[in-house]
Amino acid sequence: MKPSRNTAPESPPVAGRRATALSVICLSFLSLFVVAVLTLLATAFRYEYLTFGIFKDIITSPNILHAMTVSIVSSLITLMLVIVFAITAGYALSRYRFPGQAILDTIADVPLLLPPVVVGLLLLIFFAYEPGRSIEHQMYTWTGFTMHSMVGIVLCQFLISASYAIRSAKSAYDSVDRRLEQVALSLGCTDLQAFGRVTLPLARNGLIAGAIMAWARAIGVFGPLIVFVGTSVRVRTLPTVIYLELSIGKEQVSLAVAIVMVAIASVALAIVHWLAPGRKWS
Repeated sequence: MKPSRNTAPESPPVAGRRATALSVICLSFLSLFVVAVLTLLATAFRYEYLTFGIFKDIITSPNILHAMTVSIVSSLITLMLVIVFAITAGYALSRYRFPGQAILDTIADVPLLLPPVVVGLLLLIFFAYEPGRSIEHQMYTWTGFTMHSMVGIVLCQFLISASYAIRSAKSAYDSVDRRLEQVALSLGCTDLQAFGRVTLPLARNGLIAGAIMAWARAIGVFGPLIVFVGTSVRVRTLPTVIYLELSIGKEQVSLAVAIVMVAIASVALAIVHWLAPGRKWS
């Protein structure tokens, strides 16, 4: 059974085209914020000591390419974990009612409010004592990996970014008319079939947008990595490279890496806005 898409008309703008005191005030503050953001971005591209040739040499250097590889690989692994948790946990929060739901819903949002460096500190303390110490020992025995490796990077990225995707998934599921699921069930579908054939396709854009936002958040994680994983060469990511290069006065390198990260974030946001229902670039 192929579900039909919701064809409800879009809500019209709250305000009309006629200029009012409220519209002028609101648009003025919006414009001021946009100008501030564009000014900061323009400053990066007008930095006189960072020409295109220097920029190209920096981002193609072995150190930066390694950091870029670590960031991309770790964030993609994190993304796969995030997608699994967002699809399932978001559905549980959206569709099921159970004792303690409000508590679990609140705890799922805790990483959104915690300063990222606190997450790193808590991880550091957890793996310094039991049972974290035993977990790391067993992992090293079986795989040869410690937390000061790609494993630690993925763990930090996951804890920081998963809540974004879970919250976005819950909102996406909430927007799907539950009556469509009931119709599928009445036609003989099981719960799992109704989820896969009806709910999941209708919530697809919201799930993808949430996953992209979580990925962009993961690739920019910095605080927990510095505290928990460290800054050795083999575990450096793009954010840690920016910090380390700036700390020894290499502004050109830091700015070049920052431009790369701005480009990544811009592409991710463009895709999210493109996926948003009813969003137009005008």
